[in-house]
Amino acid sequence: MMLRIYLVRHAYAGHADAAKWPDDSARPLTEDGIRKFRSAAAGLRRLVPDVEVVLSSGFARAWATAELLHEVARWPSPRDCPALEAGKPASGALAVLRELKEQSVALSGHEPYLSTLASLLCAGSEHGLRFQLKKGGVAAVEVDGEIAPGSGRLLWAVTPKILRRLDESS
Repeated sequence: MMLRIYLVRHAYAGHADAAKWPDDSARPLTEDGIRKFRSAAAGLRRLVPDVEVVLSSGFARAWATAELLHEVARWPSPRDCPALEAGKPASGALAVLRELKEQSVALSGHEPYLSTLASLLCAGSEHGLRFQLKKGGVAAVEVDGEIAPGSGRLLWAVTPKILRRLDESS
């Protein structure tokens, strides 16, 4: 079975500030982050018109990003996926991906989790592939067959600026 995985880093959120958000999982997207990601999501829809399932970290910033993907890109409503939360090991996503019956999935989450997952899937180790998604950036990884370390290939990675330009050109 072929699985296409879209790794979506949450849009821009305010800086971590324990005085404002004692629980960092509640830190929201900024208004500017929301505005810019709306445009990025519209551009992403041009690249990827349909995804079968959207899984998201329950952290406010990742969840709001996944909701914008639903609203703007018209992807499915997000489903909570605790394995995608910041601070969890990226290897935990492998078990989640193995359970899927769908052929396309978007994962809304955090860095360095998402780039570590891409490295694990494409290079077979957490540090074999060196790249980092910008806030609101997206990478596509394809796995043909078993979900295992080294079984994927990186198809593309785009910055939110490129996605916004795709929206502007429509």
